[in-house]
Amino acid sequence: MYLQPLTWNKCQGDVWCPFLTVDLSHRHFLNREGVYIIWHGGQAPWTVYIGQGNITQRLSEHRRDADIIKYSPSGLFVTWADVDSPLRDGIERYLANQLQPKEGLIHPEATPIPVPLPW
Repeated sequence: MYLQPLTWNKCQGDVWCPFLTVDLSHRHFLNREGVYIIWHGGQAPWTVYIGQGNITQRLSEHRRDADIIKYSPSGLFVTWADVDSPLRDGIERYLANQLQPKEGLIHPEATPIPVPLPW
């Protein structure tokens, strides 16, 4: 049972958004805050990073982060969900526990809040 329902965003055509080229200037992202997941594709897909905050600001920062960009040859994708601030720490903790990201290994020490995964 999930304590918090989430709607994970995809790009037009109901496809996962390419991390490096999704248009962060689009009005969809205006004042959007919540949690997000960055992952790489390839033969063995894996979660690269899980985070929270202002989606545009945080994803823009990650596009300049060599520790994340190094996975781009396998294809990087991103999804995000709107989450109110008081719930973000617990949801990020739950996602990190479930998905074991390769980068950004420090996550909030919070009681995990179970949510549906995007896939």
